Amino acid sequence: MLVLGIESSCDETGLALYHSNNGILGHIVNSQHEIHGRYGGIVPELASRDHVLKLVPLLDELLNRCKLELKDLDLIAFTNGPGLMGPLLTGAAFAKSLAWALNIKHIEVNHLEAHIFSVMITEKNLNPPFISMLVSGGHTILSIINQKNEYKIIGKTVDDSAGEVFDKVARQLGLPYPGGPEISKASEKIRNSKYKFPRPMINSNNYNFSFSGLKTHVIQVINETKLTNQNISNIAFDFENAIIDVLIHKTLKASQEFNIKNIVIVGGVSANKKLRFRFQNEKSNNTNIFFPDIAFSTDNGAMIAYMGWIKSKDNIVNSLNIKPNPTSKII
Repeated sequence: MLVLGIESSCDETGLALYHSNNGILGHIVNSQHEIHGRYGGIVPELASRDHVLKLVPLLDELLNRCKLELKDLDLIAFTNGPGLMGPLLTGAAFAKSLAWALNIKHIEVNHLEAHIFSVMITEKNLNPPFISMLVSGGHTILSIINQKNEYKIIGKTVDDSAGEVFDKVARQLGLPYPGGPEISKASEKIRNSKYKFPRPMINSNNYNFSFSGLKTHVIQVINETKLTNQNISNIAFDFENAIIDVLIHKTLKASQEFNIKNIVIVGGVSANKKLRFRFQNEKSNNTNIFFPDIAFSTDNGAMIAYMGWIKSKDNIVNSLNIKPNPTSKII
């Protein structure tokens, strides 16, 4: 089976081809960072328009790369939520129209579910049960995935997500969008910081997260500080460590409490180099940490195509109605 995956939940237009025997044949992603960087964050209308402009050219390029044609497709998988309404509608309309024109089936894929299982694109020996930490611009969710691929959320953010506060603090520091990579670059310039920011809810008796207060505290410090390159690096250093400390502490605690040795870290923030390094170095000897390939950490079509194949044995509804709402228990 050859599956086309289409991702358009936010500001990346991602397409990929997955073959049930040969794996990912190719994938392509167009980022809109340059467009939204002018505004310091995502402008939904501009995101939708850019998806409209890019979907057909990207599909043509992907098929040419893989030396395939539209008639070779057996199934189209597309992101149906969660995400921004306009971008989701654009991707859904394109996917359903193409499936109708080719007289093939289409399948809706939950964006977060696809992130969780994106690790298995490259980690062939990984199987549930495992702990999942999904950390991105819109979500911070700690879950247990059992042997039947069912989800049990044990913790999530009660306010801002980790990725969201990275972006907002970076903007206050005068750093470009997206903020996460820019915070990391500034942080890498020093080894210690004169600041010590709060680690919110790190010792709470649950697995929830809260980053809004940390964001407010850091922004207050920024407003009272002359922003030299040195001060920006000092603030970025402990701000980044504060978030990572909380993520690692709660994830490893959950692994120990529930006696699950495999941990999967996914979502856009999982591309953070310090997060990856510290997780591997702070885990216990009997714990295994898995990250997706860097190319599959941020939003991409490969994870949608792969998840479409996994779900292809389910009942596939071929209605032409567009309803970009999440349908998985992960929400």
